[in-house]
Amino acid sequence: MDLISALSNEMGATATQGYIQITLIWVVYAVAIALLLAISVAFVYLYQTHRDRSVFVTIICIITITTLLATVLLLPVDVALVSSTTSSKRGQRKDWATQEKVDNIVKTLEIVYYVLYSLDALLCLLVVPFTYFWYEEYDEVAAEEGRQTFGKRFWSAARFTLIFLVICIAIFLVGFFIPVAKNREGAHFDLDFFKNLLSENHGERALTFALGLLITVGVVLYCFYTASGLALLPITMIKSAPSISAPALTASTDAQLESNRERQRQLEGRAQGSPDGLSSKDQRELDALVREERTLKRRQRLAQEASGEGQNFFYRAWIKLEAVLRPIKLILGVLLVGVVLVIFASMLITGIDKAKNSICKHQCGYLLGHINIFQPVNWVLVKAAKVFPIDYVIFLLITMLFFCASVIGIATIGIRLLWITIFRIKKAQTSPQALLMATVLLVLMTLAINYAIAFMVAPQYASFGPQTFCDLPPRHPGEQPDCSHDNSKIIACTEIAKNEVARSICTPSVASTFLNRIMVNFPFFGVFDFWAQFAFLGVFLVAFILLLFRTPKLAEDSDSDIIEEEEEGLIASTGRRMGATWEDITGRASNTQPQSSH
Repeated sequence: MDLISALSNEMGATATQGYIQITLIWVVYAVAIALLLAISVAFVYLYQTHRDRSVFVTIICIITITTLLATVLLLPVDVALVSSTTSSKRGQRKDWATQEKVDNIVKTLEIVYYVLYSLDALLCLLVVPFTYFWYEEYDEVAAEEGRQTFGKRFWSAARFTLIFLVICIAIFLVGFFIPVAKNREGAHFDLDFFKNLLSENHGERALTFALGLLITVGVVLYCFYTASGLALLPITMIKSAPSISAPALTASTDAQLESNRERQRQLEGRAQGSPDGLSSKDQRELDALVREERTLKRRQRLAQEASGEGQNFFYRAWIKLEAVLRPIKLILGVLLVGVVLVIFASMLITGIDKAKNSICKHQCGYLLGHINIFQPVNWVLVKAAKVFPIDYVIFLLITMLFFCASVIGIATIGIRLLWITIFRIKKAQTSPQALLMATVLLVLMTLAINYAIAFMVAPQYASFGPQTFCDLPPRHPGEQPDCSHDNSKIIACTEIAKNEVARSICTPSVASTFLNRIMVNFPFFGVFDFWAQFAFLGVFLVAFILLLFRTPKLAEDSDSDIIEEEEEGLIASTGRRMGATWEDITGRASNTQPQSSH
């Protein structure tokens, strides 16, 4: 009885330990969601204009960005949960990880993924377009006169949104009825891993098709915006320090403006005192002074915006934070260059490995059974996954790097249709329509980033994490094999492990299974998305080399835009003066002498 009681207590303690571990992983994810919400709020408030701000637009943008980032950052939680069922040191499942417990973990993850992916599709294809038309339909004069009611505005916006509803229905109908991959004669389809990916459920097939289509559209944008932003981000940080502080620029501009106006008054007084008016020389000087005054007024406005005057608390706090962090931006920029180049090399290595060693090539979207070439980012994440949440922090940083690169790419290039610029994305100057459109682009690009991280940046980590299995036969039927005395037999889990023991121990992540199901059932998505990664690497490389020497001109601007950009350059990332940094932090300028704007 004592032995039975001791065994029961030990099993209870083991089950409790597993429960605590799973709970801790979900708690870390909840903390990450709170952090993502703060990032989304900061992004929206930083970029939206403060004159035509809409509360409804703001809320929808924040919810959409938080949801899409939560979808991507569920991957390391997924990996941690399925990996928590095994002991990587022994190559065995833990005592508490019965098949029923493992199935419950997988089922919970599937439900969360389906909810998040469905929300992403719903927000991107219906909610954001409705919000766009809702804002566009607002007529201030009609609303004040009572001619525009809530119902009229709602139905007017809903009428335009019906177009997107029809598109959504068409996409799901195509996915529901389209036949899946027919070429199932390859040797790889004899493996249980590939058999499990072949979807027979029409509802699941419709969702996977819709998601595959959105990922493919996002990949096109990702190759253009994210690649350019990834090259621009570290270079911008290295060059970030203003040649003149905002307070100093304000004081200098005010002095120049006062001097300019005084000279204009002198010339106008001379004209009134002379019957013949001004001479041709004085008239040319007066015309030049008027042009200079307009320039100085624009510069004054830019200086006020740079110092946060008249802006909300978040924008002013961001300005102060930028000034405080400015001295260490150079070091961070250099480190970031190294990180970006390592990620570039890792993606290139994985691409070459897939093109050469994929077991099914184009028939399954170049799925890779296991890594054949050492890949640094994947190796770091797999090793870090043994001590959760170190890998989660690294994954979060990589995800935010790609997300920030996408934001910078959109802000730099603008929202375009071929060579036509539709909207410009600028800090504190982005209209609600532009913000909503940028949010849709970010949704699509983030889905593409999810594919890139899972299949190119860290494929082994995204599939099995640090899971291993013991490649020895069990000593007794029904028991797990024991490699505690022979570590050489502990092998990493892969998709093509044929060992019966491996299939009973290794559990692939739900995210990798879902994405692999898209590529196997609809290989044309997989082929396009895979080869597009080389286009992404090519765009990044060209942009990075160009940025080392000069900032490429991405659009032809009007004369006024060029003048304004030159003035913004006075307070932009050009020099490295510590005095300007201190003045921006304190908000006070040192004594400055008026300088001619010419």
